[in-house]
Amino acid sequence: MATTKRKPNPALMKPLQPDSALGEVVGSKPLARGQVMKKLWDYIKKNNLQDQKNKRNINADAKLKVVFGGKSQVNMFEMTKLVSKHLS
Repeated sequence: MATTKRKPNPALMKPLQPDSALGEVVGSKPLARGQVMKKLWDYIKKNNLQDQKNKRNINADAKLKVVFGGKSQVNMFEMTKLVSKHLS
């Protein structure tokens, strides 16, 4: 039985332009959605913004607070939704 390799979803591969708020965190060049999330996680880890008690929560610094719509803490799933609003 031949196994078929999953094709990457073209919508996820399409470069999207981050707005100025998100650009402060991930850079201003167009990136695929996956790359945006990877850079966002790199930023979160580098700045130690993951909540120590509940790893699913992200504590926002000044730059992320703008991206998160003014919230000081969001969970991972909410973060993905909020970040999408900053991509076009």
